[in-house]
Amino acid sequence: MLFDNIAFKSYCWCLGTTSFRTKNFNRTIELQLALLDQFWKLADNKDEYWIENTELQERYYYFLQDNDFVYGDAPNPAKDAREKTSGLVDLGLITAGRKLTHAGGDLLKLSQSLDFSSDNMLQIPADSFIYLKQLLKMSSDVNGNNVRPLIVLLRVLLDEALDGYITKDEFTYLLPLCVNHDETEDVVKNIISVRQGCKTIDEAILDALMHMDNYNTALNLLLNHSVSEELICVVGMNRKSRKYDKSYYWLYKTLFRYYIGNDLSQKAMTELYACLDKITLSTAWKKFLFKSSNKSQIINNPVANKRANLLSRCTNEQQFKEAFFKTMHLLKAKATLHDYYDLNKRYLSTADVLLFEDEKVYLDIIPKQFFAACIENLYKEAYVPNDNLAYNCNLLDISDALLVSESEIVQAIEEEYHIDVDNMDEVKSIVEKQRYERLNSLIDQKFTDDNLITILNLLDERDDDTLMSMVTDNADAPTIFEYILAIMWYKISERKGKVLDYMKLSLDTNLLPKSHAAGGEADIVFEYNASESYPKHTLLIEATLADKNNQRRMEMEPVSRHLGDHLLATGNLNSYCVFATNNLNPNVISDFRHRKDSVYYDPRNITQSIKGMKIIPLETGDLRTIIRNKKHYAELYQYFENAYRDENIQDPITWWLTYLRGKLNTIV
Repeated sequence: MLFDNIAFKSYCWCLGTTSFRTKNFNRTIELQLALLDQFWKLADNKDEYWIENTELQERYYYFLQDNDFVYGDAPNPAKDAREKTSGLVDLGLITAGRKLTHAGGDLLKLSQSLDFSSDNMLQIPADSFIYLKQLLKMSSDVNGNNVRPLIVLLRVLLDEALDGYITKDEFTYLLPLCVNHDETEDVVKNIISVRQGCKTIDEAILDALMHMDNYNTALNLLLNHSVSEELICVVGMNRKSRKYDKSYYWLYKTLFRYYIGNDLSQKAMTELYACLDKITLSTAWKKFLFKSSNKSQIINNPVANKRANLLSRCTNEQQFKEAFFKTMHLLKAKATLHDYYDLNKRYLSTADVLLFEDEKVYLDIIPKQFFAACIENLYKEAYVPNDNLAYNCNLLDISDALLVSESEIVQAIEEEYHIDVDNMDEVKSIVEKQRYERLNSLIDQKFTDDNLITILNLLDERDDDTLMSMVTDNADAPTIFEYILAIMWYKISERKGKVLDYMKLSLDTNLLPKSHAAGGEADIVFEYNASESYPKHTLLIEATLADKNNQRRMEMEPVSRHLGDHLLATGNLNSYCVFATNNLNPNVISDFRHRKDSVYYDPRNITQSIKGMKIIPLETGDLRTIIRNKKHYAELYQYFENAYRDENIQDPITWWLTYLRGKLNTIV
């Protein structure tokens, strides 16, 4: 029998596309905006059009290759070029024709200025503010209907019944099901039911699916016809092609024998396992069906390993058909939603208003109060497209609802935290205190001494994938090295001082580093007040992962210049520099040691100069020794000072070997 096709319809939104899934998200966006800007300025390209121009698209791919943005050779360069830029189109940073929009141009200028300091009431970095505005305007098309995901997320997070947060699973599996007003209300109710133990995440997903006419049509078709391969393929509603669901027919037959026929023989179980292995979502099905993941245990002891589920409750074929249909689509939906989690988190995180901590998602302090003041009216626009996506406009050009005063934020924080605050400066102090509480908690959990040593080992090995999995995948290795150095030195300094100011890095709301297009150039600057162990001084920490040859070329001059300029500007000759790297060049050691006796002039006024600069060169092995032996800064300062003052060892390498390599554990 021939059945009419039942079209797949989307049941969720997703920010961006799976073809634009990239690490170093901020840096990648900024680099590609710069490369597109350069590409269109080339004489061969400036009068060309992108759409349906395979030759031009290939040319752009090879342009990316020439600029070290892509490596290897894509089998379809034009397609790869389209995919590499698709996310920028979605964000409104470039047009469909791959030309920079007004918003994209402003973000590019900002990234090139290297000044991301906050310029807005929400106290988020300037680039994050552009992303926030883009996300507030950004729509996702779900079956011809518009939904603006960030506004929907804000509405859900600010629902009083949800206590200001959603869990990671709720964010992953339920939030994207908010595709219209009614579904959003249902999702909120289902989240409450899940938390109360009255419903499961799976049941909430099935609620959303079974609200759709195509799923009900498909289920009714299955219930009213004999099961065949063709019928299973039709009711599977595969997004790409019916043929991909052929293996589900054989799975249906073997599962029917297992549950309704109660055939638990080794032969039947072996056939069932073979059918499962042919399913794309094999692992998910096995986890759904069995308690064990061990094949032999399942085959040899099927009763003990049978998991209670939709299928196990069936007593006849009609019940089994419905349970099989719902299980098939539930597992497909969960796989899709799980796949979208990373994209949704990555896009939404660019705004730096959300915190992803302890398996929960919630709004940072000031953004929470800002949006709480306007969400009622803003949510009215959640399912209406915004025409200003291409423009870096003001908040009020996005929506009149976004008119929020500082006094409203101050009053709301007073009420929530039961404290007296008079103005935004006092609010900022509260925010800063909370950030340091979160930082110290982050260090206790994520950056223990053992973890810091492991991270330094990974930096030595340049195992960047594992490194990013331990720290963050929104920063490259050099940026992570700077960040880890700052965290390490903060611990060495007994967590005194404003390390979030000392590390000249961009951090996300979770206080983890993010790389920018011109990243890796910032210094770490620790300020120390006078104590019994040392005078008032500044410590500059310079870090590089450059190889030995490039290290000499890239670092020798800037390090001494940075310190020299600082000493001239402050007049405090007690200040000094630590230079940290994974592999020291001997000539760099020599140069830095000889700075003790050299004169540094102000190039703008040669009558101004200082004599002698203390630069302490360290390798990652030395850093590990410091951590392992739990040295405090007071000890290190005196040790470095003694090393610097030494007059007995003339040879720089001998001096370094004597005082630094492997000798830091002698500090008492």
